[in-house]
Amino acid sequence: MKQRLLSLDFFRGLTVAAMILVNNPGSWSYVYPPLEHSKWNGCTPTDLVFPFFLFMVGVSVTFALSSRKADAGGHGKLILHIFRRAAILFAIGLAFRLIPSFDFYNLRILGVLQRIAIVFLIISLLYLKTGTKARIWLCFSFLVIYWLLMTLVPVPGTGPANLEPGTNLAAWLDRTVMGERHLWKQARTWDPEGILSTLPAISTGLLGIMTGDWLRRKDKADAEKVAWLFSAGFLAVLAGLVWDGFFPINKSLWTSSFVLYTGGLAAMGLALSYWFIDVQQYRRFTPPFVAFGRNAITAYVLSGVIPMIFKGMSGGMFTRYSGIFSPFNASLAAAITLVLLLFIPVWIMYKRNIIVKI
Repeated sequence: MKQRLLSLDFFRGLTVAAMILVNNPGSWSYVYPPLEHSKWNGCTPTDLVFPFFLFMVGVSVTFALSSRKADAGGHGKLILHIFRRAAILFAIGLAFRLIPSFDFYNLRILGVLQRIAIVFLIISLLYLKTGTKARIWLCFSFLVIYWLLMTLVPVPGTGPANLEPGTNLAAWLDRTVMGERHLWKQARTWDPEGILSTLPAISTGLLGIMTGDWLRRKDKADAEKVAWLFSAGFLAVLAGLVWDGFFPINKSLWTSSFVLYTGGLAAMGLALSYWFIDVQQYRRFTPPFVAFGRNAITAYVLSGVIPMIFKGMSGGMFTRYSGIFSPFNASLAAAITLVLLLFIPVWIMYKRNIIVKI
């Protein structure tokens, strides 16, 4: 029987709700700074959302696959399931960009769901086929390799290595492999979920796997698990801040310092959630977020589909709220309203114990 952490569902649900909130303001002209991504270097609360989710993908992999890892004979069927799930996630991500115009010529190939799919695929295979020491070695090797590539390798056609938008090595690789028309439409010269930056994103998922392995241990008391996990997270944050001095924390590049900084914060957040929810049994406040966490991908997909169907919905809510609040508060109120609207279907699913599995 699979072990399930209520704290993991809670933390994932909190992250998904925050993702919906920051992705759907009433007006992009009026957004409070903490609810915006960093312009380039640095990290806002909004920048934490995606790495937190990838981190929890890694934690979830350990709980989903641990019981089947020992059965080597069943790996073939399990690997097919992993590929199938990754392919469906990737396809949903593409569908988001195609509907309703079906403009294949300018289709953005990569994106949020596509990155989740790729990271899930790779870390799941690594979890099945490698041991703990190998995964730790790979995790930190990817971070070092990415750092060296981005800071030492000259950029063809541009010059010395640099970390500026559109002129760095990752941007060059995205343009060379995919072409500018298949990149993030806000830039067209680089993609925040591009090819090369997927390497450190895999490390984010592997940090989650390390955390999941630690929480599953039966030979450690709960207090010891929490203490060590919180301490490890704190040290990762410090390491990220040190590395920031010569490889800046940057979500768009998914720098190695960003991986350690956000992974450390995620570990600390999950440690606290685990202590209060799973150990101390403080659960009265958890159901709304657990509802989002149990059907996280469904909630995320709905957050893209509903505004697509009801065009101008956020703007319409913003206009209505503008008569009551200041522009910034009206924009925030519209985003909160969408979160509450999406809460209705996920709450119904939660109460009926419906979990959409891919």
